[in-house]
Amino acid sequence: MRPYRTGSIAETNNYIVLEEYTKLSRLQETPAGYQSEADLEEELLSDLQAQGYSYIILHSPGEMLDNARTCIERLNDVTFTDAEWDRFMVEYLDRPSDTPIDKTEMIQTNHVYDFTFDDDHVQNIYLVDKERLSRNYLQVTHQYAVTGLYDNRYDVTILVNGLPLVQIELKRRGVALREAFNQIHRYSKESFNLDTSLYRFLQLFVISNGTDTRYFANILKPTKGSYDFTMNWATARNQLIKDLKDFTATFLQKRTLLEVILKYTILNTSRELMTMRPYQIAATERILWKIRSAHEAKQWSTPEGGGYIWHTTGSGKTLTSFKAAQLATGLDFIRKVFFVVDRKDLDNQTMTEYKKFSPDSITGTESTRELRANIERPDDRIIVTTIQKLNNLMKSEPDLGIYDEEVVFIFDEAHRSQFGEAQRNLRKRFRKYYQFGFTGTPIFPENALGAETTGSVFGTQLHAYVITDAIRDEKVLRFKVDYNDVRPRFKSYETETDPDKLSAYERNDALLHPERIREISRYILDNFRIKTGRTSPTAKGFNAMLAASSVDAAKLYYETLTALQAGSDHPLQIATIFSYAPNEEQSSYGEIEDESFEPTALSLSGKEFLHRAIMDYNAHFGTSYDVDGESFQLYYRDLSERVKRGEVDLLIVVGMFLTGFDAPGLNTLFVDKNLRYHGLIQAYSRTNRILDATKPFGNIITFRDLEQATIDAITLFGKQNTRDVIIERSYEEYLHGFTDPVTGEHQEGYDQVVTALEEEFPEPDEIISSSATQAKAFVNLFGKYLRLINVLQNYDEYTLTKELATIDPEDKAAVEHFRDSHFLTDEEVGEMAKTHLLTERRVQDYKSTYNDIIDKYRHPKEEPTPDLPGEKKEQVDWSDVVFEVELLKSQEIDLDYILGLILDYHRRHEDKEAIIEEIRRVIRSSLGNRAKEGLVVDFIRQADLDSFADRADIIGAFFTFARSEREREVRELIDSEQLKEEPARRYLRTSLRREFASRAGTDLYDLMPDPEPLDPDFAGRMDEVHEQISRLVDRYAGCLLYTSPSPRDRG
Repeated sequence: MRPYRTGSIAETNNYIVLEEYTKLSRLQETPAGYQSEADLEEELLSDLQAQGYSYIILHSPGEMLDNARTCIERLNDVTFTDAEWDRFMVEYLDRPSDTPIDKTEMIQTNHVYDFTFDDDHVQNIYLVDKERLSRNYLQVTHQYAVTGLYDNRYDVTILVNGLPLVQIELKRRGVALREAFNQIHRYSKESFNLDTSLYRFLQLFVISNGTDTRYFANILKPTKGSYDFTMNWATARNQLIKDLKDFTATFLQKRTLLEVILKYTILNTSRELMTMRPYQIAATERILWKIRSAHEAKQWSTPEGGGYIWHTTGSGKTLTSFKAAQLATGLDFIRKVFFVVDRKDLDNQTMTEYKKFSPDSITGTESTRELRANIERPDDRIIVTTIQKLNNLMKSEPDLGIYDEEVVFIFDEAHRSQFGEAQRNLRKRFRKYYQFGFTGTPIFPENALGAETTGSVFGTQLHAYVITDAIRDEKVLRFKVDYNDVRPRFKSYETETDPDKLSAYERNDALLHPERIREISRYILDNFRIKTGRTSPTAKGFNAMLAASSVDAAKLYYETLTALQAGSDHPLQIATIFSYAPNEEQSSYGEIEDESFEPTALSLSGKEFLHRAIMDYNAHFGTSYDVDGESFQLYYRDLSERVKRGEVDLLIVVGMFLTGFDAPGLNTLFVDKNLRYHGLIQAYSRTNRILDATKPFGNIITFRDLEQATIDAITLFGKQNTRDVIIERSYEEYLHGFTDPVTGEHQEGYDQVVTALEEEFPEPDEIISSSATQAKAFVNLFGKYLRLINVLQNYDEYTLTKELATIDPEDKAAVEHFRDSHFLTDEEVGEMAKTHLLTERRVQDYKSTYNDIIDKYRHPKEEPTPDLPGEKKEQVDWSDVVFEVELLKSQEIDLDYILGLILDYHRRHEDKEAIIEEIRRVIRSSLGNRAKEGLVVDFIRQADLDSFADRADIIGAFFTFARSEREREVRELIDSEQLKEEPARRYLRTSLRREFASRAGTDLYDLMPDPEPLDPDFAGRMDEVHEQISRLVDRYAGCLLYTSPSPRDRG
């Protein structure tokens, strides 16, 4: 394990991410006793005022606008007349049609407005001052209330120059923090974005229960947002700052908060707001500090004038490097910033990512000639290029003027870019450069092939955020690593760890034996949907990669997998990519071979095979790529995007895509390849990007024994408790329970949870009617079950246990066939038989009850219902309950599946009432389809089920029925509420397509009948119309468009 501390950087007040921080609890005695949410709020308000915030009470949008006027006048040293202020609001500040994205652009990129006053003079009006932060005026208010269809009351709001930019939602100590996140997400849908609300300016949210505090950027799109993307503040040494008082003393310091919002928050081209994490900010600050200090000391072109950033793979190095490059261009002595990658595929990917952050300030280079032209253009401040193009330029152009200018080089994947001819030429040509490297896997003496290490080339380690930090912070996932050894004939080859012997096995084709390839291919096909989370009928799930040892191996796997699934109703979409791997000098053990973009150097058979594979790809996707020249590069880019979108199920690779490729929807890596050190970590890390609650870890299935290689790699690139932190637990631990060695907490196993469910809640339909206390206990227990199943379904042992449960134990021949086909022993079969599984019907009933409880208790009213005379109302606090909505949605069934069940049930039951009872059970267990229960039941009652020959018939009939019913309800709504026909239908079409009725903009207002002047009831009527439309959208979402069923729905 490497030393983890950063290099010696003096503490300075110029950093907002402190090197060290002493918690207040260590400096002063923590008050004893219970602290309510109100107490927590009062303490926060007091602390903020002590830090220089002004306290203000605001009761209405009018008061908030008046306060904003006062603050903006103060910031700009102007006084508006009432007419001028009204015009300023209409023209710029408070346009009703503005969305939260528009308001965010006003803060991030368009914060200055040229306003013409009534006397015709023009002045720049600033909303915020980004250059002189101390001129911004910070206030704090609390309990701002919004009334209407939804009565919301916001805990604490921080205003910058009168605009609400930060919302803080508090829960009392002990309450699940996720509920604060859910409450903010609800407010975003219900009231933050009303067209009369300045809360559309919100940039940042803070959630806290006193003991844990997190922040995250505003979720600008109502369907986006996940608790997984919230983050704690921390020191530069990655010491988390979680307690609210400590968070207030650091993150909510006025300068720190303003820098986070105005400097370290980015609105990308996808209109997503991104706030940098503390380790990203720390690294950026320290690079800027090093550039300034090296400039002052004239330490040009030396390791002392640079350094490297060790941020683990998947932690967001691209955003960090972009922000460092962008801020470096703001230094008046820096002429250019070069972002240098070591391969053309990373060049393409980096350009794409950089342009998301700032499309107008980034320049790419397609050739050495273009690189020179970009250097000579003064406006091209950030240049993305490959080390090969840069090296060619330095060799061919010995006398460029840029060689005498002060420039910054930022090397991505620095462990691959640090040696060889390019570095020598860099030192020879450029006389005033500052060089920085980013890497997730540095080269140390332990894994170096020569004398050079990352530190000796780039200089001191400026900041580190290693894989154990990222897993602890839930910024990347753990790995579940399985060695699959069900090929006894080849086990001696697969378990060999001596590199020389393994190379010999590769050469003599022992590891490429057709029987071995076929058995592994069969395993992949049989288990693919399990490993990638596609076991429910309509689950989208994830996709996977197969890392092969050579071009010959990739060819064999592609051909074998294609042949095995020939004739399948649901074949996997398989693609492959590889090229010639030149014999370049490697700088460290375990380096993945670097494939060029010139497949012309492949052997004839390899090139012919790649051509056939690309032709298969073209036939499926309607493209026209080939193996030659630029067409192959375009194939790479297209394939990359389709993998990210989940359109390719399985990608077979040799070296490409195993480093630097980010696809959160990819969760599984099948490995038939020798991997070591950073090559192993890089390859594994393709699978562990955060997505949502349905993705618990990265799945690694190796067909060679890489256990020791895995331990060696995670020990080198991790820190304390490395194996317990990085590698997922065993099946037995999740089955029977375990005690976490890091936290000391005991986690119940599947056996215990299932036993408790059946003993405590034997009648699911009685739970919700019994008591709120019982309902809460059930939600907590069934939530544990859902989380365990989400993990266990990735284990082969659980899959086999489910298969064994379908076999009659008295059928000895069937049991023996099961045992032999899976290479199991009698003892292993016996252990599996002991596991008690819930029946599918029982799980459906539990899910239905769970959904009923969500509907009833998840969003209780602000004011409790008064007790009836003589009745004592049961008071149950639901704020500490986490509803596992994402996990339920991952197991959703769609309408096509439900309609198919109707036909199946009809073939077994003539009685429609019996069919309706079964279908109600299925629909109620589905969170997304519950609103359609009445629609489906009405369809069954009126339909002639005997007339449907197959699934396609019943699906077509239902969608025809649903369209008719929808049109009837829309007509009734328009007539009863006297809505304007065209605006109402346009709003409904948009809402049905989005599956969400938005209140942003003026669309809802436009469909209402024209109000009478000063009509006090108009807002209430608009709220009621919105509620009716929301119910209609829930009922008909997914029924807007109908296409012909696929062939799988015939028969």
